[in-house]
Amino acid sequence: MNSTVKNILAVVAGLVIGSIVNMGLITISGSIIPPPEGVDNTTMEGLKESMHLFQPKHFIFPFLAHALGTLVGAFIASKIATTRKMTFAMVIGVFFLIGGITSVIMLPSPTWFSILDIVVAYIPMAWIGGKLAIK
Repeated sequence: MNSTVKNILAVVAGLVIGSIVNMGLITISGSIIPPPEGVDNTTMEGLKESMHLFQPKHFIFPFLAHALGTLVGAFIASKIATTRKMTFAMVIGVFFLIGGITSVIMLPSPTWFSILDIVVAYIPMAWIGGKLAIK
């Protein structure tokens, strides 16, 4: 297979599989750490209105979803890529970082969580995913 095609497939696979991991963790989070009473977490408006009710424990799974989705996506992209494996891992990290920044803008969360999420969950996890795949 042409290396350019394989590298494009690496990015697509990394984004898709990383997103599946992310959404899977978000989906199960409510059954492991239930949201506060009266919170409608099925809509963006419901989350915005009730964000003040969330405690730090409610941010564990969103952080894990972002970090592990990026880690797995970067790992997959790096494994599939034929050249510049770390570059492709970091591309996945940048894509997920853009999604994280968009999420912070659309759904205001506590400042501590926004900073932690943006600084730790994307680029460092992409780097780790790339390093794990290259070994």
